[in-house]
Amino acid sequence: MSYGQEQFLEVVDRREAERRFLAALELRPLGQEEVPLEESLGRVLAQDVQAPLDVPSFDRSDFDGFAVQAADTYGADEQHPRRLLLVGEPIKPGQKPQEEIRPGQAMGIATGGMLPRGADAVVMIEHTDLDPCDPAALLIYRAVTPGSGVTFAGSDMAAGETVLRGGQLLTSRETGVLAAIGLNRVWVWRRPRVAIISTGDELIAPGEPMHPGKVYDSNSRILADAVRELGGQPLEMGRVPDQLEKLQERLAQALEVADVVLLSGGTSKGEGDLAYRAVRELTKPGIIVHGVALKPGKPLCLAVHGKKPVVVLPGFPTSAIFTFHEFVAPVLRAMAGLPTEERPTVQARVPVRIRSEIGRTEYVLVRLVPGAEGLSAYPMGKGSGSVSAFSTADGFIAIDQHEELVPAGSDVTVHLLAQGIRPADLVVIGSHCVGLDWLLGQLHRQGWQTKFLAVGSTAGLEAARQGQCDLAGVHLLDPATGQYNRPFLTPELELVPGYGRVQGVVFRPDDGRFAHQEDGRSAIQQALADPTCRMVNRNAGSGTRILIDRLLEGRQPPGYAVQAKSHNAVAAAVAQGRADWGVAIEPVARLYGLGFLPLEEEHYDFVIPRSRLDRPAVAAFRLLLADPPVRTQLRQMGFRLE
Repeated sequence: MSYGQEQFLEVVDRREAERRFLAALELRPLGQEEVPLEESLGRVLAQDVQAPLDVPSFDRSDFDGFAVQAADTYGADEQHPRRLLLVGEPIKPGQKPQEEIRPGQAMGIATGGMLPRGADAVVMIEHTDLDPCDPAALLIYRAVTPGSGVTFAGSDMAAGETVLRGGQLLTSRETGVLAAIGLNRVWVWRRPRVAIISTGDELIAPGEPMHPGKVYDSNSRILADAVRELGGQPLEMGRVPDQLEKLQERLAQALEVADVVLLSGGTSKGEGDLAYRAVRELTKPGIIVHGVALKPGKPLCLAVHGKKPVVVLPGFPTSAIFTFHEFVAPVLRAMAGLPTEERPTVQARVPVRIRSEIGRTEYVLVRLVPGAEGLSAYPMGKGSGSVSAFSTADGFIAIDQHEELVPAGSDVTVHLLAQGIRPADLVVIGSHCVGLDWLLGQLHRQGWQTKFLAVGSTAGLEAARQGQCDLAGVHLLDPATGQYNRPFLTPELELVPGYGRVQGVVFRPDDGRFAHQEDGRSAIQQALADPTCRMVNRNAGSGTRILIDRLLEGRQPPGYAVQAKSHNAVAAAVAQGRADWGVAIEPVARLYGLGFLPLEEEHYDFVIPRSRLDRPAVAAFRLLLADPPVRTQLRQMGFRLE
């Protein structure tokens, strides 16, 4: 196998890539089609709509009462009622009156009923009574003016009036207007058809059994639903293995049926990256840009074939989503007749420094955390291969290609990923724990919105000191006192006792190197004596990492540089054979069916800024933690509570 790699055609900056791409396209709606009203929701009107009739189409009563001539009621009050003669049958909705109202007469009418000829007002039934001396007469106790209690024909919409404009997105409000003027079909812009092809031998469909080296194809789902959100019609054309002829055949089929073609993966120009080689054969004009100075997203390939955009998106999910929304989404919106989208922004401050690479515009996903001094934007710290990053982020910041460092405390503009991002009721920063996961789940069931950032105990404690969170989960040992967490408190912090948990060495039960060890310390010595025994580490700053480094005493066995961000990630690495041992808590070892040798018991507690003690969600968390059934459940999970 050859490991050579061709170079990108030309790496250009984002603006130049966009300029070249758009210049090769005709950005306009694709044509009109008439659809049934019941299928028009979410479509874009292609033409102005005029009302073919008045709405309402007749003068109608606003309430139950009596149709009258207003002049007959003048002077009426409780002491001096006006007496009118009742005529005709009461008018019901949907009926046309058969008689005319003359001076001195009144006619019963229901809400929505058609006003009879001659009447110009309606008296509420509550302001009338039948004459006890003459059942055919009506007594009126309150005067009305012409037009009282009446909605006149055309007062909502008049015949010939433009009620909706071309280019308007049809929501339930607009479809209601169309129904009100009697339309059952409507002219809309045709939805752009977008073919989606995933490439790679490693891809399998969701629902299939997982095998080593395989990856579930999440990009197809992400892209198809993103296309729907933008008013397009996705054509999912499946997964294609790394075979050039098959990919060329599938690409040709896509160009026959689609307005836009998206390929996912195979764009880096490596030996197995075939998508760009298939696209390279296109003409009119063919490849416009291959390589954009972006992070993530450098391998992006933009091509046009006969005015049809053909885009090869990077295979990693975060890269694919970013480049789709930056380059493809504006094209789809134009084709669907939608206006240009202005992404909402907010100002925030970054609490930690962010390093960037000179020469590339870098997009950094962030979570927003409200504090006393405004919003803080915490970097997600997940790479372009992350699938969950987009779903948990609030927005992103763009770092200019000429910037190498964003210092901590810098003010930044955050581009929100959605309108109306709701701040969490409870922001938790610190060390990850499955017990905390369960507690936050209980709060969600109570209706609270929570946000958790796993950054380790040290960073969580610092965030609490700076008032950037409501709660920090910590398990930090003070070597001088042998005490957990409390020695690290400052006057602005309060400690809420959590629970005890046992840290230990986790391993596969069939691994004979650990099966007969007495405890975690002897297990670590056994692992250090075997150069083939590989560990999985924890992230720097976490309480578990501090424990590991203390036990290793400066040694760095195989796997030391591999850092997992949670106990679950450590257990998964060991269970899957990517590592032979690691340090995690006992409940997680149980969950993954791993062997467990205890190291030491620690205290996992919660630190709260005193300035946030009165927040309702903080109070709800403390009540939850003190609830006897909750404490029983935590014990059953393997945690130790007094």
